[in-house]
This record gives sequence, structure tokens and C-alpha cells, in this order.
Amino acid sequence: QAYSDLPKADFMIHAGDLININKRDQEWGEWFYAGGWIYQNMPSILTPGNHEYTRITPTEYKLSPHWRPSFTLPENGPKGLEETVYYTDFQGARIISLNTTAFLAHAKDSAAQMEWLDKVLANNPNKWTFVTMHHPVYSPAAGRDNPELKNSLKPLFDKYNVDLVLQGHDHTYARGGNNLPEGSMVMDSTGPIYVVSVSGPKMYLSSMLSWIDRAANETQLYQTVHVNGDSLTYAAYTTLGDLYDKFKIVKKAGKSKQFIDEEPFGYQEQINLSPARLAKMKEEEKTLWTSRFSEYKARKKVKEDNYRKSQLAKKPAKKK
Repeated sequence: QAYSDLPKADFMIHAGDLININKRDQEWGEWFYAGGWIYQNMPSILTPGNHEYTRITPTEYKLSPHWRPSFTLPENGPKGLEETVYYTDFQGARIISLNTTAFLAHAKDSAAQMEWLDKVLANNPNKWTFVTMHHPVYSPAAGRDNPELKNSLKPLFDKYNVDLVLQGHDHTYARGGNNLPEGSMVMDSTGPIYVVSVSGPKMYLSSMLSWIDRAANETQLYQTVHVNGDSLTYAAYTTLGDLYDKFKIVKKAGKSKQFIDEEPFGYQEQINLSPARLAKMKEEEKTLWTSRFSEYKARKKVKEDNYRKSQLAKKPAKKK
């Protein structure tokens, strides 16, 4: 469906966990079979997830033996992390891959990536900057958190005004920006918009935390990103091709970066849980979910009310 929507895309991004068990040759065969001739005609930018690794000991991980022989990726990252940590420049955009499994597992790998990332962001002549990584800076899944990434990477993303961070791992959908004030549709902003998405059928429960501006539970999605000079348009679609989320970023010389939320209010958010899912939850889990769900709905109502007021303000006054 993604290829049908955008058959002339310059490349595809895969944010990790291409397979489930990294040494299982059959699963790698299924991944390549699924993409088929599309992979032969459109380049892929890939970052490894935790399922591309084998845990040797509680603190030691080994990258799948399929990864480097299967893909030809830039080798401009830190020593020992080639073809997992890298960047590539394409028509005014710098796309950066970080290896978050190695980052979280080894202090030396996190230090190497931080030093490398600082240089790559500081010496960036491109207008647009995107980061793809598997584990999210802000986790949208209930009971999950990655403080090491938040404390280490977010300051650099903010300092160098990264535009978009594309992440996976948490098997739910969330889009937001921690630097953005609540309840506004158009605003000047710095720092990135964070997106976490899931394309497969394995689903986790959303945390509905305050950083999230658009959420989804138990919904498979894919994204398209169009860059045209001073503007970037992001859209998320369901597997049926229905628009689910949309925003625009505008960057003009001498002006602050502008974020424009174009979320389709007419398309209901897929955030209600099924009776079967609720029945499996413990009472304390239901209580926490109900509280966060109510808070999220209240925040969204403020946002929608502000949007409607802004639309009414744009209408010309009726002549008497």
C-alpha cells in the first residue's frame, strides 16, 4: 500500500525489527520475499532494532550475521558500528541512523555515538535533518521508558534543531513534540517532531502521555514524507490507505521554523480498546488506562476547540 501511494519515492526507511529472530534464515527470506521487486527498484535506509541482535549475556549483544552481507549501507559511522550508525546526504537532507540497541547495551558504544553525532550535526550543510532509530526517545507504550536516550540524545536534537525523528520498538502509534505547547495548531518551534509507528500486527497499549498529539491503539500504519524546498509534509496512513495523521514544517531563511498541525479531525482516532483487550487487563491497569485516556481526551478537546475558533476567525464577517 505504501508503494502504491508513492511509487516514485526516492527511498524507504525501515526503523528496525525487520525480523523476529535474527539468526533465522527463513525470516530473512520472508522479509526479502515480501518486498520482492520493490526492494530491487527503490533504495532502503535501514537501522537495526533489538531483534536484529542476539543477547549473548545480560550485557552483551551480537548483530545478526545477515545484516552486513544483506545490505550495502554507508560506513561513515564510529568504528565497530559500521552500517548501523551512519549518515547519508540526499538533495538538501541529511538522514542519520543511530544504533540504539548498542547505545543502551554498552557505555563505550553510547559514548562513541554521542561524539560522532555531535560532529555530524554540527557540520551539516543541509536544510533538513532526519534521524531514524529503533528505540524511541519518548516511549508511547505503557510501562516503557528510555531515560538514557532522553537524557543523552534529546539535548543534541534540540541544540541542532533536528526536524524529524522516526522510531519504532513500541508497537503503537504516537506523534508529538515535547517542545510544542498544548492546544495550538500553528506555532514557531525548535527541536524535532517525534514519531513512533508500527507496521506489523503485534500491538502494545499506548501510554497516552502528555507529549503525544496524535495516538493510535492496535492500528497498523505507514508514513510518507514529501520535501519540497522550504516545506516538509508528513502523513500517516492505515493499511487501507486512509489518512490518519498529517503535519507540515516550514523553514524559511531568517524566520523561525514553523510547525503546522493538519491532523484530520474528521477521521476518528483509533484509541478505544476492544472489550476483549479490556477483559485481559488487571483492575489497576484499567484504572491507570482510564485516567490517562480521560486526560488525553481533555487535551484533544482543547486543541480541537482552538482549531475551530481559528477557523471561525478566518471567515469574513457577514455584511449587515
